[in-house]
Amino acid sequence: MTLPCIISARRFDARAHAPFWIGDERVGWIRTSDVPLLTRWPDVFDIDDARVTLSARFDTLDPRSAALGAVIGALAAEGRIPGWRDETYAIRNAFDAPPLAYIERAASRFFGTMTYAVHLNGVVEYADRAPQLWIARRSDTKATDPGMLDNVVAGGIGWGFGIEETIVKECWEEAGIPEDIAARAVAGRTAHVLQSLPEGTQAEQVFIYDLPLPPDFAPRNQDGEVGEHRLARIDEVARWIEEGAMTVDASLATLDCLLRHHWIDEDACEGIATVFAPAVI
Repeated sequence: MTLPCIISARRFDARAHAPFWIGDERVGWIRTSDVPLLTRWPDVFDIDDARVTLSARFDTLDPRSAALGAVIGALAAEGRIPGWRDETYAIRNAFDAPPLAYIERAASRFFGTMTYAVHLNGVVEYADRAPQLWIARRSDTKATDPGMLDNVVAGGIGWGFGIEETIVKECWEEAGIPEDIAARAVAGRTAHVLQSLPEGTQAEQVFIYDLPLPPDFAPRNQDGEVGEHRLARIDEVARWIEEGAMTVDASLATLDCLLRHHWIDEDACEGIATVFAPAVI
């Protein structure tokens, strides 16, 4: 049986979306049901049966960002773009590529643009017993996946932040983990998610890390975005993944950890290899 998180990570129908282009790059996917909303801005978007394209008159970073920002602000005021974050994301098809435009984080799923995140598995190993993982439960007030189980630390990478900077920042904000411990994070694989959600499309690369934590350390949330932390056995975590109690991203990050350490059998994760390769559609 294929796990729910693996199915969800590729639950996307390109036929129900219009590709979104900036210049000569396809940078996102807009639901066909949302495309009519953009016809109100004929000076900003060129729309035909095949695609939505940001007007060529906006041919540099700042004008593109300003044009999109005005549209995003109007749609958010009408409730079409929920979960405003006051965080800047860059539209770019590769993490190290120069930005084509800047947008509010909440708008990334409306336009289906590529986003980037880090997820850390909080691993506690003991000399005399089986390892355990620290698992977080997301706050009930979170804009996405409220109340669901998550990795001990997880966060989107905003514009201007590198991976290591984001790890240090998110470790402290979400779990009270000091920088000297955060620096011990060890890179795993990168998961690629392309899934349809109520707010649009999640197209995301998730950089996965393992973070060894001392047995006497207990995470303490600092920013109100985590409801609680719990220390769990491997079998408990595996069951939560099977039941769909963890977010899709966290499930994939946790599976990567469990597989790399040979704590679970890869035969139990049918299709897992597909999420560690970029989605091709």
